[in-house]
Amino acid sequence: MIKSTSLAAAAVCAMTWLSASAANSSYTAVNGGSKLEFTGIQAGAEFKGTFHAYTAAVDFDPEALERARIEVQIQLASVDTQDKDRDQTIRVRDIFDTAHFPTARYVTRSIVKSGSGYTAIGALTLRGITKDVPISLQFVPSGQSAKLVGTAQLKRLDFGVGQGDWKSTEWIADPVKISFALVLNPK
Repeated sequence: MIKSTSLAAAAVCAMTWLSASAANSSYTAVNGGSKLEFTGIQAGAEFKGTFHAYTAAVDFDPEALERARIEVQIQLASVDTQDKDRDQTIRVRDIFDTAHFPTARYVTRSIVKSGSGYTAIGALTLRGITKDVPISLQFVPSGQSAKLVGTAQLKRLDFGVGQGDWKSTEWIADPVKISFALVLNPK
């Protein structure tokens, strides 16, 4: 009798843990504590830009990577490079063209374990152009919350970011580094 009671209690504990684990695999980013940034090179010097308006939905369970998914929507007009003139220029038709393409979107297709972290492959849509962009990331759970930290690299001209005079790489380099640190709360 004692054994079956202990076994039943263990089963209830395991089911509770599994339910809590499943419930804690869906998150949304907390904009106040999160960062979504890029680094470009202008006239040979690095500059950083931050996006202040975005949403991120993350489904991530390290034990069920086949169901993992990250979706980020970025309001491109929220760009902030700490230089008002540069910010205005970035928003114009020849660069982000926020009037016609107000958002960028990234959606993963797969996430796999790699080294001490994970690699995500997903599609970035920017200025109406969609291309695959791999991301290296770390997922760090903390109680009910988590943190998703990662980096990526892309070429701005692959997405049409740079038309007319801005298509030249003489003053603005083609490679762009992306970095993010998303504080995640359960949905």
